[in-house]
Amino acid sequence: MDSVVATVRRALDDDTQATFDRRVAEQADRLRAELDRGAFDSSGFAVGLELELYAVGGTGALTRIDETVFADRTYTREIGRHNVELNASPQRFDSAGVEAQSAELRAAVGGLQETLSEHGQQAILDGMWTIPPTEGSLSYLDSIDHHGDIRMATNMPAKPRYCAMDNTLRRAADGAIEITVPGADHRFSTILVESLTTSIQPHLQVPDTDRFPTYFNAAVRTLGPVLALSTNSPFLPGDLYNAVEDPQRLVAETPHELRIPIFEGTVNVGDGPKACCPRDIETPTDIVDRVVDDWTCGPFLSEWAETPTDETAAAVEPYWEFTHKYGTYWRWVRPILGGDAAGDGGSLRIEYRPLPTQPTVQDVLSLHWLTTGLVRGIVAADHPLVELDWTDAEGSFYNAVDDGLDAELSWITTDGEPTSDPQEIYPDLFDLARRGLREQGLGDGEIERLLAPMVDRWERRATPSQWKKARVREELDSGASLTGAIAAMQTDYIAHSQRGEPFADW
Repeated sequence: MDSVVATVRRALDDDTQATFDRRVAEQADRLRAELDRGAFDSSGFAVGLELELYAVGGTGALTRIDETVFADRTYTREIGRHNVELNASPQRFDSAGVEAQSAELRAAVGGLQETLSEHGQQAILDGMWTIPPTEGSLSYLDSIDHHGDIRMATNMPAKPRYCAMDNTLRRAADGAIEITVPGADHRFSTILVESLTTSIQPHLQVPDTDRFPTYFNAAVRTLGPVLALSTNSPFLPGDLYNAVEDPQRLVAETPHELRIPIFEGTVNVGDGPKACCPRDIETPTDIVDRVVDDWTCGPFLSEWAETPTDETAAAVEPYWEFTHKYGTYWRWVRPILGGDAAGDGGSLRIEYRPLPTQPTVQDVLSLHWLTTGLVRGIVAADHPLVELDWTDAEGSFYNAVDDGLDAELSWITTDGEPTSDPQEIYPDLFDLARRGLREQGLGDGEIERLLAPMVDRWERRATPSQWKKARVREELDSGASLTGAIAAMQTDYIAHSQRGEPFADW
């Protein structure tokens, strides 16, 4: 622990930040030159996927994951001791790659469930945990260990990167992370409140650097409708509600995707927002400029990484500090510079970040293929959606956060007409996803099978957040307290999720 504290203290030193920022600027100059000469052109479209889960005990209450679970490098720690992340290997975006990535994710989740069962635990696919651990949510999230001027969240893994980010953000927030959402108002001592949330992040590798801005801007315009179809986190743990006069009114008013305001409230402190809907980019080098201009959070220097697998070494030479910095550039669509899925050079990819973890692996994969196919299809079809005003795209996204499938969404039809009618938006959206998957060589039958769980949601007008709100209303109508109603809903959710049937069939 002493070495962790010493490293965090070095990271927070003014001289470290000056050195870090200088290196980022120098590396950015080289990256711009590399982008201009096409060094990040790649061999073809490729896909990747990150999946976050959390663990519960036999009663469904949140629980910490034993360190021995992470001896298997398939599973990595996330910001809370209850969290785990799985990363599907990058694959070429074709029929074989789709099948390989799907099989890998199913095997990884199955293996994790088997491993956790040996500890009397379950891995839960969900957007936000709501049944507190034994000591209660506040005690769990706000427990801290003091090391002089350095604070460490007790239930955050003692990794220098996490601890440095935590201390930087807390200091930028004048000592406390303030979270205000319907029914709850809290000041937390650390950023561990962010560990309430879990997400999936589809990745789409774009082979042509010059075309990257078109794909990126297209992705931003899909945020509202895609999120509206996938909302899955309307409630906090019941014991965090401290300002509720009418529980039924709370159910009506709470956002369908509460994890968005929770995450933004945690990290949007200091000199500007770090999590938000990103502005359009005009040139590939804009993605470098954006990272440079973002305020520095928890800087590290490359020489501090003891081994290539050190957590501070998420980046590789010769752009170590730059890559480390975009690890805290939390836009809801984020550009990533990295290696080609084929392993023969660099690449540019889109990381699509606003989606909550879905109830089952089949739902996760269907949303993944919908998202990557949609972005690919919009550009392949030269669809006029790319002309949608950015302000309308941003508004559509935050409307979906609040109202889910009932949100006022913004779209442009194939004929170039603006519309907010879901009856026009979703058929077009699914057709574009089919187009994108077809462009990558997938057959019609395979495409329909992959998209079926998401298409079924639209046809039944049903999302996980709607289901959760309805179950809580039922429990309240039967006389349960808000805390009891949320716990009952979550218990049912876990039971359904563990059966593995797609959400639309619940």
